[in-house]
Amino acid sequence: MKILLFGKNGQIGWELNRSLQPLGEIVALGREEADFSNPETLRKIVREIKPDVIVNAVAYTAVDKAEAEEELAATINSEAPGVLAEEAVRIKALLIHYSTDYVFDGTKKGSYIETDEPNPVNAYGRTKLAGEQEIQSSGCDYLILRTTWVYASRGSNFLRTILRLANDHMELRIVSDQHGAPTWARNIADITGHVLVGAQQERHSGRFGSGIYHLCASGKSTWYDFADAIIEQAKILDTKKSIVTEKVLPIATEDYPLPAPRPKNSQLDSSLLMARFRVTMPKWRNAMKLCVDEVLEKQ
Repeated sequence: MKILLFGKNGQIGWELNRSLQPLGEIVALGREEADFSNPETLRKIVREIKPDVIVNAVAYTAVDKAEAEEELAATINSEAPGVLAEEAVRIKALLIHYSTDYVFDGTKKGSYIETDEPNPVNAYGRTKLAGEQEIQSSGCDYLILRTTWVYASRGSNFLRTILRLANDHMELRIVSDQHGAPTWARNIADITGHVLVGAQQERHSGRFGSGIYHLCASGKSTWYDFADAIIEQAKILDTKKSIVTEKVLPIATEDYPLPAPRPKNSQLDSSLLMARFRVTMPKWRNAMKLCVDEVLEKQ
């Protein structure tokens, strides 16, 4: 099996380049080899490599910046996946693509399921939803995996930001009225590997059906809960006594205004993915502890 992976240097892509290695020949490309801001150039890449599976881990994820750069965000998040989907049809490849909880407006009580009506409240969410629609209308074999609050031991993300701030600030003020599930990029990548194998088996036996699925850690959190848990775990491992934060205080979204509005409820129900591909979603606290351990070990 030949797998073409886009976004090898991103949080999810870097982990995918590790987790997918046992499954076949991996051709992993980064920004320097594949320019998603110029989608038509992607056609030549797909046609030359002729993969069995295309995994797209590229996205414009600067949520606030997207408010002023929606056209660029749409090119990367919508137009480029549409091109990949068209090429997947041509070569009969499976396309795996990642999307986001931000396609929803966050007003639902309880967890979102795949059939809930999307209603994005910011530019990033609109462009990601448009990308889903481009893929769905293409006629290719696809799996769109929506995930939430992604973090990793590398790159720029909430967990690493909190660990950095904890070295300098006695007190942190963190939003406590947005709900979701922090999801480790490594878990996303590992589960994707299982899903990919299962999907290819279904395709070979004629049982495959394309669809959108939710893939996120189990459990419920707020950004405040997440930050508090990160600090607690870091202090356990802080042999250098570099963590100076003594208090993590909850604040309202309105107390920390940002250019792009955020959904208050980002909880996604992963039951459908778990049932179809027989995977289990790790608890967010357990995954967080492992990731904090890894970050601190590198310091």
